Order: sequence, then C-alpha cells, then structure tokens
Amino acid sequence: MPEPREPPHKGRVLAVANQKGGVGKTTTAINLATAFAAVGKRVLVIDLDPQGNASTGLGCPLQARVRTSYDVLTGRLSLAEVRLPVAVPGLELVPATVDLSGVEMELAGEAGRVWRLREALRGLREPYHYIFIDCPPSLGLLTVNALVAAHAVLVPLQCEFYALEGLGLLLRTIERVRHNYNPMLEVQGVVLTMFDRRNSLSQQVANDVRRFLGARVYETVIPRNVRVSEAPSHGKPVLLYDHRSSGAEAYMRLAGEMLRRERSAA
Repeated sequence: MPEPREPPHKGRVLAVANQKGGVGKTTTAINLATAFAAVGKRVLVIDLDPQGNASTGLGCPLQARVRTSYDVLTGRLSLAEVRLPVAVPGLELVPATVDLSGVEMELAGEAGRVWRLREALRGLREPYHYIFIDCPPSLGLLTVNALVAAHAVLVPLQCEFYALEGLGLLLRTIERVRHNYNPMLEVQGVVLTMFDRRNSLSQQVANDVRRFLGARVYETVIPRNVRVSEAPSHGKPVLLYDHRSSGAEAYMRLAGEMLRRERSAA
C-alpha cells in the first residue's frame, strides 16, 4: 500500500507508548487528555489496550463497551460509531475490551493490517484538537498501528533502574516504523513518572535519561502519589478525583509544558 503523505487527521495524534507495563502509561494518557480538555481543547482518547484500563479510568464500565476499538481495527465499525462521551466535557473515548487481544491473530496475513487505525482516523470528520492513543505494554500489531497512525509518540518512563534499557528497544521500533510506514513520526517527548524525591535512585535515573535524551525529556516530572493510584478505582482521572493533589498539579504543568513546546515549534 502506498504511503499516505498527508497527516491522518488535522488534529495532533499522539501515541502514548512503552512496552514495559506499570510505568504510568494509561495514567498519563487519560490525565493529559483531561488537562487538555480542561483548557478548551476537544480531545479523543482511543483505548488500544486489551486490558481496557483507559476505559476504566475514564469511568466507562464494561457493560457500556458494546462497540469498541476492536470493531474499528477489524473494519466492522468506524471511529465515529464507537466513541462515547465521558464525564469530562470536551473529551470522548473509544473504549476497549479483551477482544482486542485476538486482533493480531485475526488480521495475520491481511494486506495493510498496520494501516487499519490510520485509515480509520482519515475517515473521522470531527475536528479534534488532540487524539491520544493508549497503547498496550508490548510492541506488537496494536502498538504498530498506533505508531503508523500518529504524528508523535509520548513515552512515559518510570524512574527505576532498568528504564533506559527498555527505552532503547522502543526507540528502535519507532525508527523502523518511521522508515517503513510513517516518515512524519517523531518522539514528542519523554515523561518521567513515579518520581520519588526521597529516593536517590529516582534522581539518578532522571539525570541519566536527561543526559541520554536531552531536551526530549520534559522538565515536569510526575511524582509517586497515592491519589494518582487511587483515582482509577473510582473511574476518574486524578484531575477529577483530587485536583489539588501533587499528581494532578503535575499533569496540569505537563500539559502546559507540552502546549508551550508545540507553540514554539509551530
């Protein structure tokens, strides 16, 4: 299939990706989406993880996920037919269920299988300012679909000993996707998560990542915070659950930093 040169959507499409689980990927996706919606942006979150954590974290119960991202990738329905409103004004969700786990096998051998999400986005007429794709913790077909569809990748990185080891593999995957499918793809930035100021290892990891990636690492760090951990069990982003918590304030600062960077790059 020839490479489409134009962007998949006139809004900014960001894949939130890290093949390592438990790094704050979904938390970052839903809270940034909420922060952007809070400042007047129209935002869509596409849950592309079979665990459906972004759907849960945005208050979408399992029984409401009748039409999902699985239906989009398998060509049964369009994105417009599966999106749902959530409690955050200006924010909509394409939910996910465990059905997504079978997509890789179901589409095996299908021509153009890596383009499914990109083509679905090209058919989306509504003017979203930002589209966040919450990727699964792997580098399989689902994540590749997100990378092919995206303008940029946002990488949450936990401040732990093996952080840089996994990051190298992700960056190589991004480079392969850029070379083979999506020459516009860039690394939007790296977000340091679960930062503990009382722990010297967190500061050491942060320093190592900044030395390795320089300006691609955001100045804002997301602290290890109990309220951030509690919020998903209440079906809310931490910005709704406790907007005065240190975690919520950090995500608002991160959203502001992202917007400033994009304005200066425009």
